Amino acid sequence: MIGDLVVERPEGLYCPPGDFYIDPWRPVDRAVITHAHADHARGGHAHYLCAQPGAGVLQARLGAITLQTLPYGASIDHRGVRVSLHPAGHVLGSAQVRLEHRGEVWVVSGDYFVSGVGDANPTCEPFEPVACHTFVTESTFGLPVYRWPPQSRVFEAVNAWWRGNAEAGGASVLLAYSFGKAQRLLAGVDASTGPIVVHGAVAPLNAAYRAAGVDLPEALSVAEVTDKALLRRALVIAPPSAASSPWVRRFPAARDAFASGWMQLRGARRRRGVDRGFVLSDHADWPGLQQAIAATGASRVIVTHGYEAVMVRWLREQGLEAGSFRTEYGDEQPDVDPAVSAEGLEGGPAIEPQGEEAAGPGVAAQS
Repeated sequence: MIGDLVVERPEGLYCPPGDFYIDPWRPVDRAVITHAHADHARGGHAHYLCAQPGAGVLQARLGAITLQTLPYGASIDHRGVRVSLHPAGHVLGSAQVRLEHRGEVWVVSGDYFVSGVGDANPTCEPFEPVACHTFVTESTFGLPVYRWPPQSRVFEAVNAWWRGNAEAGGASVLLAYSFGKAQRLLAGVDASTGPIVVHGAVAPLNAAYRAAGVDLPEALSVAEVTDKALLRRALVIAPPSAASSPWVRRFPAARDAFASGWMQLRGARRRRGVDRGFVLSDHADWPGLQQAIAATGASRVIVTHGYEAVMVRWLREQGLEAGSFRTEYGDEQPDVDPAVSAEGLEGGPAIEPQGEEAAGPGVAAQS
């Protein structure tokens, strides 16, 4: 056990003085939810608290729940613990949880994305560094090889791929996680290229984003496309689980692609069995993790999920106190053996992209 403001319990991460949990994976009385991805937001809790912008998505995924919301930056006092929620930049409504008790400040990040210059995610509030004594961080992409290309280049490649397929008379099936990644793609593509069709798993989440004021282009269901010839020019956004389903076979002469940070690794596209891979993630890359941790000013850092051992080792080399929590988080699954060598912390990436992957975003290079 590290510290006493947040500890591990079988139900999840627990705040003893406040008597509540953060993103618990077993039913509890009071749960503070960082965001609505299924590994962080589960059903069965008696009471939920989330950031106000994420309420619609959380309710769309969990149904009728007893939910309290907080605007970003607002705070409540619960049993002597001051709790506030701050933007994480990951998906709509994603939040870092700031806890203050008797002068000690902890921040539990959930999942987060740190944008580069001009690369902000337009579908949610950008990551906001929060000063603290102890920072609990994710490490989904906590290896030096993970360095995201500029978002503008990625979308240029996606749009060029879509245009090329449309000119050849084939649909473009783009596989992406239904919540967060799908909406980020919709907000970034050139909607003038052709019709956009979305899978039934994506549509209700689009509705929740629009209800929260996020501008997304029109997206149709297959049934709403009256002229089936248009499907040959369509961009089709669907979850990875739809890749081999009868639903995908409705689209003539389709080419497929996968959008994920995991496309940074060589062989990932081949393992997915898709034509193309686009390096686009809603998680911080290696430089983003370093930037976020430094910005907190924390002297102690606890890693929750991802490449914990690599991150903890690096943190200790920087003179910080570091450890890890065992959690059940991790909605994106890598297509490679997770036992990747930690070599390259000082000398560069442990895994070098090769072949097409080395050429940049949009060529073959998961939460």
